[in-house]
Amino acid sequence: MSGHGTESFAKLPVAPKPPLRRFHQARWDEPIIFEMSRPGRRGVAVPEPGAPAVELPESVRRAEPPALPEMAQPHVLRHYLRLSQENLGADLNIDVGQGTCTMKYSPKVNDSFARAVAELHPEQHEDTQQGVLEIYWRMERMLAEVSGMARVSLQPGSGSAAIYANVSMIRAYHAARGEGHRDQVITTMFSHPSNAACAKTAGYEVITLMPDADGLPDIEALRAAVGPRTAALMITNPEDTGIFNPRIEEFVELVHRAGGLACYDQANANGILGITRARDAGFDLCHFNLHKTFSTPHSCGGPAAGACGVAPELAEFLPGPVVEREGDRYVLATPERSVGKIRPFLGVTPNIVRAYAWIMSLGAEGLRQVAETAALNNNYLMHKVLQIPGASAHWDRRRIEQVRYSWKELSEETGVHSEEIGVRAADFGVHYWTSHHPYLVPEPFTLEPTESYSREDLDEYAAILAHVAGEARTDPDLVKGAPYNSPVHKIDPTPLDDPEQWAPTWRAYVRKHLGGK
Repeated sequence: MSGHGTESFAKLPVAPKPPLRRFHQARWDEPIIFEMSRPGRRGVAVPEPGAPAVELPESVRRAEPPALPEMAQPHVLRHYLRLSQENLGADLNIDVGQGTCTMKYSPKVNDSFARAVAELHPEQHEDTQQGVLEIYWRMERMLAEVSGMARVSLQPGSGSAAIYANVSMIRAYHAARGEGHRDQVITTMFSHPSNAACAKTAGYEVITLMPDADGLPDIEALRAAVGPRTAALMITNPEDTGIFNPRIEEFVELVHRAGGLACYDQANANGILGITRARDAGFDLCHFNLHKTFSTPHSCGGPAAGACGVAPELAEFLPGPVVEREGDRYVLATPERSVGKIRPFLGVTPNIVRAYAWIMSLGAEGLRQVAETAALNNNYLMHKVLQIPGASAHWDRRRIEQVRYSWKELSEETGVHSEEIGVRAADFGVHYWTSHHPYLVPEPFTLEPTESYSREDLDEYAAILAHVAGEARTDPDLVKGAPYNSPVHKIDPTPLDDPEQWAPTWRAYVRKHLGGK
């Protein structure tokens, strides 16, 4: 340390910040936890032989113990910490590359509120749950105000579950009117695929409207599609291109004239909060993803939370239970013609609490500021991305909160595809998403910066994309050979189209592919 005292150390040169942030992620080749199981290992103390046992009714007893992994506590801790080191997320990186998933910062203080209700049991007596029932009651009414709808149910456990709840209410509404012959649902190519999937699952024929030359759903195709068989229009607006349909009221009116209902998928509501409302455009039903717009964590795809809202004439069909107020008490009630439960119990309570805290901290003006900032960030990032040679955005229209871009020009010049650019971007510690299939926009990538990211964040993200695009021109094999600093895997998509190879659980995989039992 001679010559390197405090004074000398202060005079040492500081290394300049690299043009792109240095990044190297842990790579553990971590096995599946079931593969690590060893008979007889325990992570918790077990009762001694002969210790008194709790007697359970015969009807709820297992015939044999569950086949859970047998591991010691240190091994369990090590396993999950290693997996966490192989992940990216909103708390670690600039996560604008999740596209339509609306990844945003979730205030950590809200986790403490969620933990406060962790020990509640859904089958407790209502008198012991008054605090959380009040949160549900208030949350339902706040979302009714945000959407303009008359009533809201927080019962669905995800956005797709809320869409399915809406489809179920559409079917029940028409059946109650003696119009069960309405067996067609109309959606659009750039609406969320869950709309078509839920309608198909419920037994409807799905009609998909393609975009016109301006990138909007073709209204002439809608005129041709609506008729006596139309049950509903299910549409996302803005769509997953970031384009808001300025003729949306006309779309709704066409469906209403044909006797159908209009259902608004508001998973992309982050750019329109406090600016436009579903009911004001004439919609009969809508849904929100609380794990997107209202800042509850995605948590690797779950636990999610959904909310569906309805106009007065559909309130009697809402999934139940909903919360009603009787004097100073909050009680659970099921609407008269309820379509039933979409998930067990009341809803995903921890995420309802998180979303409630987020809304309360912002207030009405804050929600509008969220939308305005999200739109500003998106258009700033679009300006930066479109300066990168080889990047483009279909349709010369204003965008709201996201953009579906294209690397078509770059790919034709270099042979590098969008998926390969995304894998290479992971080497710089950022996530990147292409789009839903089919790739109607060629070589797509979809970015949505939300309100959470600073100008410096957006500059850094755009610089990473520009750098990778430059590599594609000068050394395409470098991009094609990625990843180098990330544990991202390249997946062969072929088995995904073969149901005979599907194995949704580890035990199914052992039986089907390893010859086990």
